[in-house]
Amino acid sequence: MKMPLGWAKEFAKFECTPHEYAERMTMSGSKVETYECEADQIQNVVVGKILSIVPHPDSDHMVVCQVDVGQEEPVQIVTGAGNLKVGDLVPAALHKSLLPGGKEIRKGKLRGVASNGMLCSLSELGLTTHDFPNAIEDGIMVLDEEWPVGTPIVKALGLDDVSVDFEITPNRPDCLSVRGLGRETAATFGVPFLDHVPQVKPGHGDVNDFLKVEIENPDLCYRYVGAVVENVRVKPSPRWMRERLRLCGVRPINNLVDITNYVMLEYGQPMHCFDYKYVNGGHITVRNAHPGEEIETLDGVERSLSPEMLVIADEKGPIAVAGVMGGEFSGVYEDTTTIVFESAMFNGPSVRTTAKKLGMRTEASGRYEKGLDPNGCLRCLNRALELVQLLDAGDVVNGVVDVWTQKREERKVLLRPEMVNKLLGTQLEKQQMIDILLPLGFTMDGDYVVVPSDRWDVERDCDIAEEVARYVGYNKMPSTIMTGVASARPTERQSFREKMLNTLVGYGLYEVETFSFFSRKAFDAINLPENDPLRNAVVISNPLGEDTSIMRTTALPSVMDVVARNYNARATECAVFEDATVYLPHGGPDELPDEVESVVLACYGQDYDYLALKGVVEKWLETAGVEKVHYVRNAAGTTYHPGRCADIYVGDQKLGVIGELHPTVLANYGVKPRVVAAELNMDVLFENRGGTAMFRPLPKHPATTRDLALVADLSVPAAEIADRIEKAAGKLLESLTLFDVYTGEHMAEGKKSLAYNLVLRASDRTLTDEETDNIVHKVLKSLMEIDVVLRS
Repeated sequence: MKMPLGWAKEFAKFECTPHEYAERMTMSGSKVETYECEADQIQNVVVGKILSIVPHPDSDHMVVCQVDVGQEEPVQIVTGAGNLKVGDLVPAALHKSLLPGGKEIRKGKLRGVASNGMLCSLSELGLTTHDFPNAIEDGIMVLDEEWPVGTPIVKALGLDDVSVDFEITPNRPDCLSVRGLGRETAATFGVPFLDHVPQVKPGHGDVNDFLKVEIENPDLCYRYVGAVVENVRVKPSPRWMRERLRLCGVRPINNLVDITNYVMLEYGQPMHCFDYKYVNGGHITVRNAHPGEEIETLDGVERSLSPEMLVIADEKGPIAVAGVMGGEFSGVYEDTTTIVFESAMFNGPSVRTTAKKLGMRTEASGRYEKGLDPNGCLRCLNRALELVQLLDAGDVVNGVVDVWTQKREERKVLLRPEMVNKLLGTQLEKQQMIDILLPLGFTMDGDYVVVPSDRWDVERDCDIAEEVARYVGYNKMPSTIMTGVASARPTERQSFREKMLNTLVGYGLYEVETFSFFSRKAFDAINLPENDPLRNAVVISNPLGEDTSIMRTTALPSVMDVVARNYNARATECAVFEDATVYLPHGGPDELPDEVESVVLACYGQDYDYLALKGVVEKWLETAGVEKVHYVRNAAGTTYHPGRCADIYVGDQKLGVIGELHPTVLANYGVKPRVVAAELNMDVLFENRGGTAMFRPLPKHPATTRDLALVADLSVPAAEIADRIEKAAGKLLESLTLFDVYTGEHMAEGKKSLAYNLVLRASDRTLTDEETDNIVHKVLKSLMEIDVVLRS
């Protein structure tokens, strides 16, 4: 919202610099984004008077002018304009002057004749004929008012006012007006608020003879006020109005249109005027659009309407889209003789929906969306009629048509000083609070604060406290310690998750984060079978594209994209993981999917093979305190390499999978080195986590070690051998380590050698050789059941 300071001073008489004004208004809650003055772009340009004009000796189209600029001697300026005559007052840019756009003017010679400046046109001053209708576009600007020579042109043309740009929050639509900001200014500077009550002089006739108004949908139109003006005289607006509109960023058009824009800026209420001859039957109906109806709006576009849209219609059809824009024949034209002024209040959400569907957000729709005050409709209409009489723009017909379906009742909020002080941490007296509220338009009814109808955002103690706080000064509020106990601790699941992810980082893996959606092509990239349940994915109804069309049911493709990107960047090794959410649909299409937390690891490089990653996973599970973990060979051979993959189980629950990726998958991603990966279900991991780690004292008795070199078929998993050793050795087995695997030339075909180190210890005694031999005997006996024997 832009507001000229000169206009604001009509509502509050204050004196300060623009910088001070911006600071104080911001601190009182009306944030100033920036301020600017047109005069800052125009320097050393003054009012000059043409004393003489003679032809240029060496040019057919240029003339040499002697110009009085208020100095001791006239200034000679050469120009090519042909619209000047002796005695004209013109803008003269002198030597070392500055024009809008950063253009500098210096003295020089034009075809051998000295020129000590430049005479300016409208465009060179950053103006148009909308700002000065009596000027010409293709010549030097000639002032139509008398000004002393030497007067700065910014003063003569009214370019010396400051325009302040405010950022208005959605809860303060009352400040989308000069009147509202003027009230805030008065309260901020402690001066009286000079409100203006529009006064319409008696006219002629009766408006009811011209106009009839009906509201068919009172839920979308709360109030509609109409008035009629006859014998309209369309002409340019006076200069003071044009200046204010320009400083607010609105282009002046003609007196009638400018009046509606001026009132909108002054009071915040959008208005519209209709040419009466296009209001068929003089009958206006506010209704929903009929199916199949269309309207050509003022911008010349034919638009299709739908039944949920509210329109202003006459007896033949729509003439405006309510709260958004008028129809093609709803404006003011040169042959217009009678107009209808409209001041109405529409439902904000309805206006927003209509504007979005039609793709035409306007200044009016932006204001209605925020919720305006229906109680102000009549005041705004009276202000427009007052300006019509002031500008002699037409003859006002007596009376108004006022259809009011939903009145906004007065709201009262009990003033509780103790609650306000508690919220703010202050010790203010009740009267101090009242003294702050009264200048803002609030009144008191006993202990109740009567809220103005345009302040719908004030409802509770906290709203009253906010009003008090911003005028006490946020920078002056005392610092207080919070009362009560504020406890915000992570849940057990959050703490567990953080611990497990930090553990992976400690193992040297880098965490990555990818999107939760991808393309169905990702399933093909990881060789997922056509009948795999993971191919049943949630389809996004409005995807950004085919590559982001479904929610992922596995995060492996996402992590492999990261691996491939690192490989293509020539990274010699890569070890990454992602704590990902996957979405598994169940039930019908209207049911929400199950969201499962999955941790995916993927590595390649010299230090990463299957056993290395398996070691990382085992230590990770050990950190989680998970027990009874066992590995089952997975020879499916689709996503993972057949024979180099295992499913991980905790008891009977599947925790995940670990293995080397299938060569076809690596080829699909363009990755040449072997990649090992693991997919682990964090939900299952959390469910089977161990309890609090208990301290165990250091052992008092020595351990006994035995090394077993075993021979087994290649098809027997090492994990199965380890499980049998642990079960046979029992509680006296302290640790078991596989330290060698051999399949060389001295082994029989189809056989492999595995060497295990067993550490045996009892907590209450030193084990004897006999006890140790018995344990080893039990182990070997158990292994013989799967044809695993000692290596000879």
